[in-house]
Amino acid sequence: MSASTEVRAAAPARAARTGPTRIKGSGLAFWLFFTPFLVGLLVFTILPLIWGGTLSLFEARGTVLPTKFIGLDNFRGFLVDTAFLQSLRTFIVFALFIVPVTMASSLGLAVLVNGLPRFQMFFRSVFLLPTACSYVVACVVWRLSLFNGLESGVVNQVLGVLGMESVSSWLSASPYWWIVLVSVRLWLQVGFYMLLFLAGLQAIPTQLYEAAAVDGLSPGGFRMFRLITLPQLRTTSAAVLLLLLIAAFQAFDEFYNLTGNNPETRPPLVYLYNIALGPQQDFGRGSAGALVLTAIMVTAGLLQTWLVGFGSDDDRRGGRFGLLRRLLRRPAVTPQEAAR
Repeated sequence: MSASTEVRAAAPARAARTGPTRIKGSGLAFWLFFTPFLVGLLVFTILPLIWGGTLSLFEARGTVLPTKFIGLDNFRGFLVDTAFLQSLRTFIVFALFIVPVTMASSLGLAVLVNGLPRFQMFFRSVFLLPTACSYVVACVVWRLSLFNGLESGVVNQVLGVLGMESVSSWLSASPYWWIVLVSVRLWLQVGFYMLLFLAGLQAIPTQLYEAAAVDGLSPGGFRMFRLITLPQLRTTSAAVLLLLLIAAFQAFDEFYNLTGNNPETRPPLVYLYNIALGPQQDFGRGSAGALVLTAIMVTAGLLQTWLVGFGSDDDRRGGRFGLLRRLLRRPAVTPQEAAR
């Protein structure tokens, strides 16, 4: 072998050993971009979590500094706190309303917008626009204009046109307050989840619909939607469900600005806010409640992911709910099976 051949053979080996050439100054650029994010994460997320966990083990009234170590007493108190348990029941009622209504509305709008031959970008922008609105501003509009309980209120005028009696207690009587709370949250967030479903719809191969139509399914019919579209949206639906549950746990602005400190319409965050920043200013107990609520959120998210799953490996896992999980995540039917 000649010397030139040996040099050419050794060049790739040296390149493999040395790796890619590092661009001069890239390390400095990385730290310039990464440091602000790291500082913000430490100051506004990690350190508050650590300090909140520390305060939860102490008595801290009117101060953010630990005063007396009480162990798990703050956590035990929430197990028998009827007000906290009532706030959890309020959340459950709210979630039972808002989660399925938002999923159905978002999916329905996504199907309608996806089927438009033109002006699709316009309607996507129109439905997404409310997500840019502040929750506080929306609550003020709902409280002072739409559901103010006056004869001149927008909703009461609509009821009058329909021949129905006006309602003067939208925000002070059940079940009227649930209409107000659910409608404002629905208006604010349905556009965002519509875009998620729309992205899932546009990712479905058109060949599935073409083959199903050839095999006898009506294009745009309910059987086409049930047997082809819904199974293909399985992962998107699981993600939307998880996001909706987390958003329901974090509900605060609409309850605080619309119904105030009403015990019957007080979700966990409003209750914990009143403990920590209300007259009591019990930061130790408030921190313990925040950790309890976080644990409930994480458990609910893990349970929902375990039941529905996001990956193909979930179908092969056993467990008590293995059959239910397989039914929820059964593979999409082929066009031939759908036609039969």
